[in-house]
Amino acid sequence: MKVLIVDDSKTMRTIIKNALKKGNHENVAEAENGKEAVSTVMSDEINLILMDWNMPEMSGLDAVKAIRASGNQTPIVMVTTEAEKHRIMEAVQAGINDYLVKPFTPDALLEKTKKFMG
Repeated sequence: MKVLIVDDSKTMRTIIKNALKKGNHENVAEAENGKEAVSTVMSDEINLILMDWNMPEMSGLDAVKAIRASGNQTPIVMVTTEAEKHRIMEAVQAGINDYLVKPFTPDALLEKTKKFMG
């Protein structure tokens, strides 16, 4: 099972990766923006996507729309500081499967991954 971490912050990608390791999810790919995420999803077998919203080049929301438009149904958890209800609804309408607001605990992240990866 492979998790794709998409965040423009290397520090945040490391925090997420370390939390995933605690949950025995060692098979991880990384992307710095939505454009890289779309490319990775199209070329690699990904089982779960953890997607930031605000990134350069292509936002997480636009990446979700592009991934869903391609027919790909890989589960996507939006991991972001965007906590307003209308923003969450916008992401749900774009095709995300779940939402996790930063800052989060490692346990909260693992709970979300377990929901989609067992």
